[in-house]
Amino acid sequence: MSLIEKLTAKLQRHPKRVVFSEGADPRVLQAARQFATRKMGVPVLLGDRTAIKDNAAKLDINLDGIRIIEPERSEDFDGFVTSLENFRRYKDLKLTEAREAVKDPSTFATLMLATNRVDALVSGATTTASSALRPLFRIIPRHSGVRTASSMLILDQEEKKIGINGVLFLADCGVIPEPDADQLSDIAVTTAKIAHHLTNALPRVAMLSYSSKSLTTHHNAIVKIRAATELARRKAKSVDVAMEIDGELQVDAALDPATAKGKNIGGPVAGRANILIFPDLNSGNIASKLVQILAETNMYGQILTGLTKPSAEISRGASAHDVFGAAAIVGCQAIDHRLLYGEAD
Repeated sequence: MSLIEKLTAKLQRHPKRVVFSEGADPRVLQAARQFATRKMGVPVLLGDRTAIKDNAAKLDINLDGIRIIEPERSEDFDGFVTSLENFRRYKDLKLTEAREAVKDPSTFATLMLATNRVDALVSGATTTASSALRPLFRIIPRHSGVRTASSMLILDQEEKKIGINGVLFLADCGVIPEPDADQLSDIAVTTAKIAHHLTNALPRVAMLSYSSKSLTTHHNAIVKIRAATELARRKAKSVDVAMEIDGELQVDAALDPATAKGKNIGGPVAGRANILIFPDLNSGNIASKLVQILAETNMYGQILTGLTKPSAEISRGASAHDVFGAAAIVGCQAIDHRLLYGEAD
């Protein structure tokens, strides 16, 4: 059973409300229909009602069980305009500017998430990453003790030998171009927490580099990974999720037990990693896209990490299946862990 199939079953027992900021997009409509049909909760589509209905009719999509909201005509619009001044980065907006901001579907969706009108958010289907991310980073608070909000991708493979039954978490592949050691440590710990929430497995975090445990290499890039590893281990002690963190590791030593053994690298992560932390955005983005194209495997995200509310910023090249997978992931993030895996479930 794939990760998304498992998460679908969780949401069928604990349904959630997921808002899609680009409601008229055909892929979003198809994903929302799946979400509603499988009784995973209520999909909320933002956009022009007529355009949404017209596109749904062209695709023969039934809108029963799907909620449609036009931001400007919503009963929440004026309240959202007023509430913007409560957020530091919007304090200097004039009233007319605030109204324009709230008209933006990504901002309106984020305000719905911030005020608990929905449980999770999916955006980015038709907008640039910066446009989708900006309101989330300005409005949604970070977790206590987290300096850096970032993102991760989830790779779900048919081959079950690697990761958590084929599931690998990759970070950061979409937000921070040149993370410093402290930022990398935040990325490692916040990604591990979400990985544990979604799978209930022990996170085994590999801090990746071009060398593995080299005693003679003191290049700045290697020094940064070593520092990030130690910082991440310290930060991990303050969270309520057990995790193993090691670095610096090459990706083959992180994923392949035979390679790790051949390089005399031991420990609970070597050859058994299920979370890969890349040293920078270049390496993370290139590696993730290369794997997706060459391996033709399922990849979901970007799933945002470090924020107190679940959200995804998907690629403009995402398929309807990708959109649905992202919705299932952020929806399950909104379910209390005790319900996901405890006696109550």
